Amino acid sequence: MKSSMRQFAPALALLFCASLAQGQEPRLRPAAARPAGASAPVTITADRMEGYANKETSASGNAELRQDKVSIHADRLLYLYATDEVQASGGVRLARDGDRMSGTGLRLRVHDNVGQFDQADYEFSLRSRAGYAPVRARGTADVIKLEGKNKYHLENATFTTCKPGNDDWYLQVGELDLDMTRDLGTARRGKLVFKGAPIVYLPWVDFPLHNQRKSGFLPPTIGSTGKSGVEISTPFYLNLAPDRDLTIAPREFSKRGLQLTAQLRYVDRDYEGDARFEHMSNDRVRNLGRFATNIQHNQRFSGKLSGYLNLNKVSDDNYFRDLSSRINITSQTTLPRDGMLTYHGGWWVATARAQRFQTLQDPANPVIPPYDRLPQFTLNATRQYVGGVDLGLNSEFVKFDRGSGFTGVTAVPANTGGVNASEVVGSRLTMYPNISMPLIAPGAYLTPKLGFHSTNYSLARNPVGVADTIQRSLPIASLDSGLTFERDSAFLGQNFRQTLEPRLYYLHAPYRDQSRIPLFDTGLADFNYAQIFSENLFNGGDRIADAHQLTIAATTRILSPASGQEVLKSTIGQRHYFQNQQVALNDLTPTRTDKTSDFLAAVSGRIARNWTLDSALQYNPRRNFFERLGLGARYQPEITKALNLGYRFTRGSLNQVDVSAQWPLGGGWYGVGRYNYSLRDNRLVESLGGFEYNGACWIGRVVVQRFAAATGNFTSAVFVQLELNGFSRIGSNPLETLKRNIPGYGRLDQTRPDSRPFDFYE
Repeated sequence: MKSSMRQFAPALALLFCASLAQGQEPRLRPAAARPAGASAPVTITADRMEGYANKETSASGNAELRQDKVSIHADRLLYLYATDEVQASGGVRLARDGDRMSGTGLRLRVHDNVGQFDQADYEFSLRSRAGYAPVRARGTADVIKLEGKNKYHLENATFTTCKPGNDDWYLQVGELDLDMTRDLGTARRGKLVFKGAPIVYLPWVDFPLHNQRKSGFLPPTIGSTGKSGVEISTPFYLNLAPDRDLTIAPREFSKRGLQLTAQLRYVDRDYEGDARFEHMSNDRVRNLGRFATNIQHNQRFSGKLSGYLNLNKVSDDNYFRDLSSRINITSQTTLPRDGMLTYHGGWWVATARAQRFQTLQDPANPVIPPYDRLPQFTLNATRQYVGGVDLGLNSEFVKFDRGSGFTGVTAVPANTGGVNASEVVGSRLTMYPNISMPLIAPGAYLTPKLGFHSTNYSLARNPVGVADTIQRSLPIASLDSGLTFERDSAFLGQNFRQTLEPRLYYLHAPYRDQSRIPLFDTGLADFNYAQIFSENLFNGGDRIADAHQLTIAATTRILSPASGQEVLKSTIGQRHYFQNQQVALNDLTPTRTDKTSDFLAAVSGRIARNWTLDSALQYNPRRNFFERLGLGARYQPEITKALNLGYRFTRGSLNQVDVSAQWPLGGGWYGVGRYNYSLRDNRLVESLGGFEYNGACWIGRVVVQRFAAATGNFTSAVFVQLELNGFSRIGSNPLETLKRNIPGYGRLDQTRPDSRPFDFYE
């Protein structure tokens, strides 16, 4: 040992001797315990060490310094106690909280993480969203300045999330700031290199490190549609506050011109909202100015009072058909302008509402505009266990009106002898008090219910022969009952618990003549499993069907005996009528004379490890054919492998096959596609096809979509996107389109599904 070691305390000499005698590397440790709030102790090991107690320590040969989660390895290092500074040279390696750096020299205040690394390589850990693969960034730099915990300034640096040995893409910059406390990266004098070729020059750019919000330009999106041509959008994002942001995006269509879009989002403990605006001063194809507005706001005024707004308006009927690339938007015909207040009083709920509509007409398929509700008030109440019974009240007052833009579309909504009744306006007051007595025992229940329905109309602009006031009253009685049986069963070598749940539902409502009541908001309800247990075969309040009928149904479930979760469910049901129906919707709709309804049946659940089934049918036993049939099956053995098969049939209106899939093709390539074809019309409804490529640190997508936007018209769209993991996305984003068109679609960087179905085979 060097002579300077003689100045160490005797205890330190004993420590050295004991360590060497046991074949261990000598260690330095502070003699005193660490005070509360002080930094962690420093531990140094090396082949050779010398220094002055509580002043400095010099170490060489496999030197290592440790403090908390920080470790520094080097050929030589010097630690200064007074400033908590380490100076290291020769093969320096630094590790801290998952971050790693190596270089030729290091000067660092250990606890503060302030210093400088020379000629360094680095590898930093970036957070990723739950369910997605972890992301690590790496690169090189002439200088890395450590500016505090999780803050770095790099000079003449590269940045990539590709694994070592793979430089498919990297950011080459003059300066790079990585502030992980703010989840922000800032690059200056840079360029983005992909597959060895510069694709974007970046004088200045900042980007989120952990998928967090920040102000700045978002990656441009480029796409194409058949009606609008090539479209390019350059969004600018403003992070106004932690609870609100604004996105402004100029959007250039090669055929139509420039459109400006803006979206404001905000959220607070008591409110949240989303406001969108689109404006095109001159559409070169239509030769007119165009705009669209959508405002949604939810407000909680107190623990009991809440409200919402949903306001929509577009400049013309063809706005969505011309400018949208989504089939569910282009098919919209009514846009609501709706506001409502709701008060929850515990056992009662009151609402006040005002609602108007903008109707978008398709010349090939015109529709009658719905009535405005200006205003609508409801009061619904339920009191349970009042002297052994449950009391209920459903009440409503609503005034139906036509907007100023109504043009008197010819229609015959009521049974008025063929007179145009579409301009009738008026108000409706409905009161429906009811009483029920639930009788519940283990495995069985019986619920008799009695109610009295009273409705009063006050009309204006009504046709000749229709009174200004109309009153309708009738009692409604029902009896609902069911049993539940259970048994242990075995299928495919697995043990399960099976239930059998028969149910009987009797309904009686006397006939009342309603032929002079106009149709404000009423139509024939969809015939489905839930509807056969309802009190009215019409939805809305303008018709109450006469009834003397019994519904017979049964359900069986396959349950996991360990968790009780449902694996498979099968249901069948049918109505039996004891008298002919007399109340009709209008003159154009016939009344029922059959003694039984169609059969309804459904089977859904997992039929094998990787197969799920969702099927439903409506079978007419009198004519021996299906009225409706829906079959859907999905095969999904793992993430990014999904095959969907579907068939939908409704007699007289729908006959479609639907196939969609996401499947690996090998070598990192994946195919995506959907084909929805109408056998009834012999034409395409919607198709989608494309490829994805997983380059480990980047993902490429090319997707082409085509769908029917209106009768006889089609819209096409092209999506091209390059996603650089942990950095940015460039191009037009097809992810929402893929999720909507391919059930079970999984992103290539996902490690597990967002909502994993129960697997009873595990």
